[in-house]
Amino acid sequence: MPSPRVIEIASPSALERGRQYGGAAADLIADAIAYYREAFAHQARLSWDQVLEHTRPWQRLVERDHPGLLAEMAGIADGAGVTLPEILALNCRGEIIYDNWFPDSTARADTDGCTSFSLIDGAAGDGHVYAGQNWDWREAVRGTVVILRIVQPPKPTLILQVEAGQIGRHGANSAGLALNANGLGGRFDDSAGMPQTVIRRAVLDAANIADAVKILTSTTAHIPSNALLTHRDGFSIDIETTPGGHGWEYGENGLLVHGNHYQVLREVGSRLISPDSLIRVPRAHRGLAKAATSDDVRNTIHTAMSDHLGHPDSLCAHPDERLPAVEQWSTTLSSCVDLTTGEYYVAAGPPCENKYELVPFNLYDEVRP
Repeated sequence: MPSPRVIEIASPSALERGRQYGGAAADLIADAIAYYREAFAHQARLSWDQVLEHTRPWQRLVERDHPGLLAEMAGIADGAGVTLPEILALNCRGEIIYDNWFPDSTARADTDGCTSFSLIDGAAGDGHVYAGQNWDWREAVRGTVVILRIVQPPKPTLILQVEAGQIGRHGANSAGLALNANGLGGRFDDSAGMPQTVIRRAVLDAANIADAVKILTSTTAHIPSNALLTHRDGFSIDIETTPGGHGWEYGENGLLVHGNHYQVLREVGSRLISPDSLIRVPRAHRGLAKAATSDDVRNTIHTAMSDHLGHPDSLCAHPDERLPAVEQWSTTLSSCVDLTTGEYYVAAGPPCENKYELVPFNLYDEVRP
């Protein structure tokens, strides 16, 4: 599969950054809208007009708490020639799929899958700090994934992996902080909470790890999610966030892995949304543990994340041909960031089929005037 499109946007103005992004990804944003128009109709029995109407509560929330990010979304819409509610729909796609506002929804419970990792304190044989994940999502959106470099003074510079039109998902910043995330599915009540793309972007906009943790634990999310934070100074923490509370854990011997089941708040997650997560997490842990004695850590990580036990719903995920095409999912992107050197690597699709390639930016590059 071709490498994801790489886009650099740079401006202190959120609106201008959005316009640059929307213009550079207009065709991919159109493809993403076309897919979700079909997916929401198929899985949630929602017309596109209904989807757009349901974005209104989120627009009000983002405008209240993160007006700069709403301005960036408005710029994306302007640059891509689409409407703001359409960009909001792309940024709230998980919330829409899992939302219990729609009692007639036929959405499957097992629509999410990611496996995140962190290596600190000697868990990597070269002494570096690593973070990354296999990002598993719908097979049909693989071609819409972009790598963003966002220069946004005075905030940290970001490198993100997102679906075209989204303002945040997974990535790292120039302050040496990485965020990897895993869906936990489901809903707890009918009240509207902040979309995950907005929360994750706000976390990566943070200049230090304490601010990032504060954002995660003080924001009421619309749906539960897991966040694995890694800092270049050799610190990592995993936080399971739900509208009702939080759970957290630290790694063992410097290795931390999380999937799509509750590993701390187990009483919350007795109903598994992704049963294969129970296989993926220990397999990733087993493979990544070998990095502690490896002379080639990145290759060891790549091999670990290419595991196929339970195929096609394996750590390295592949489309399940038994499902309708609109529901098939796979590893959209595998990532590995070296927070010690600032090198950011991605494999476009399942890592068993794709090597890690270095993105053309270093996290710690000086910001060009």
